[in-house]
Amino acid sequence: MERTLILFKPDAVQRRLAGTLLSRLENKGLKIVGLKMLKVSKELSAKHYAEHVSKPFYPLLEAFITSGPVIALVAEGPSAVAVVRGMMGPTNGAQAAPGTIRGDFGVSRQMNLMHGSDSVEAAKKEIDVYFRPEELVSYDSSLKDWVCAADEAK
Repeated sequence: MERTLILFKPDAVQRRLAGTLLSRLENKGLKIVGLKMLKVSKELSAKHYAEHVSKPFYPLLEAFITSGPVIALVAEGPSAVAVVRGMMGPTNGAQAAPGTIRGDFGVSRQMNLMHGSDSVEAAKKEIDVYFRPEELVSYDSSLKDWVCAADEAK
């Protein structure tokens, strides 16, 4: 089973889409193992987006991610990173296909509702940025046998 970090960004929270987005993740079959609301500080933003800090667009990114509360969550499931990335769609909602989260709810590159880790390695690092180990809850779901076949649940 993979884990991935997801952030419902300030625009998603302000637009009251958090419940809808969480439902989509759960309806897909992903298991939520960590969840909290927080305000991203400039320091946390720089830690999360360390590879972008020196890029010209970073000040706008920082201003956006620190502009309001976010909901951070960790989802678990087979190929969770790729599944969430596919569900989100391309960064620019105006270019995202209907059926994707950004295609259904977004029209902007900047106000793109969600962050999802882009690799298993990035997910591990990002989860550590937002969650202490004791904030993640491992548990067996009674639905797991109905979400995917046993040979797929790696």
